[in-house]
Amino acid sequence: EKLNSHTSQALGVKKEVGENAPALSDDELVAMSVRELNQHLRGLTKEDVVRLKQRRRTLKNRGYAASCRIKRVTQKEELERQKTELQQEVDKLARENASMRLELDALRAKYEALQCFARTVTRGPLSPGKVATTSVITIVKSANHNSSPKRESLYTR
Repeated sequence: EKLNSHTSQALGVKKEVGENAPALSDDELVAMSVRELNQHLRGLTKEDVVRLKQRRRTLKNRGYAASCRIKRVTQKEELERQKTELQQEVDKLARENASMRLELDALRAKYEALQCFARTVTRGPLSPGKVATTSVITIVKSANHNSSPKRESLYTR
């Protein structure tokens, strides 16, 4: 004869959840399908059914929250790794940029020195006008060989 919950309480009989079926562990409760759960709930009191379903929902939510935390931590680690890589790339490009700026400044200084030299050559004593490009090249070559007769002959042209 089946006892209802009021009679059980009145007689001091303790009715456990799953009395008609073996008790379920948390893992089993979370892993079972809805159909399996409904089969397990048959014959239980309404309060026990509500309590078991609530326990299952709580356990499932706990699992979802844990997986979200893991996913968030994993994504954060990946983003930090990418940030480190990008910072290293930025630093490398900044070093290359600084090196190229130094090289550019050196080339600009050489260019300005050559322009200044070309202006002094074009203002020679006998030729106030422009000097032909070949003459400038000849003057530069002559200056390198320290041959003053050639230099003088260029001025007299």
